[in-house]
Amino acid sequence: MSAAPRIAAALAAGLVFGLGLSLSGMLDPARVRGFLDVTGDWDPSLIFVLGGAVTVSALGYVLSRRLPRPAFDARFQIPAGRRIDAPLILGSAVFGIGWGLSGLCPGPAVAALSTGALPIVVFVLAMLAGMAGHHILRARPSGGRLPSGPGEGR
Repeated sequence: MSAAPRIAAALAAGLVFGLGLSLSGMLDPARVRGFLDVTGDWDPSLIFVLGGAVTVSALGYVLSRRLPRPAFDARFQIPAGRRIDAPLILGSAVFGIGWGLSGLCPGPAVAALSTGALPIVVFVLAMLAGMAGHHILRARPSGGRLPSGPGEGR
């Protein structure tokens, strides 16, 4: 299978995703923080974005169960893991705290790079540094396990 159709499909999907984020207001960190501030001056407008995303995702999942394979790959890439463990919970907490503080998550942040705003650029650079740090830690011989106390790991 040639890479060109896969790249074109990925580009088209990315453009549609970015356009949707832009039209929905997800590129505006203040608006996102307003949506996440349920105890303050809550802005419920992004609930429609969330509902639309969940609906499209659910339809895509149902469709993936009925098709023999995707159009541009040998098989569907559906996560098999179902275990809820400490790294999953910690990662989810860090993601949520970062999203709440900054009003940005990875997809909208990358799309918002098109605005050229310095805070967005700083956020994306910090996000990339965090991803690189995670990759380096996971590649350690200890399997990425960090020392838990004084003297451990020496």
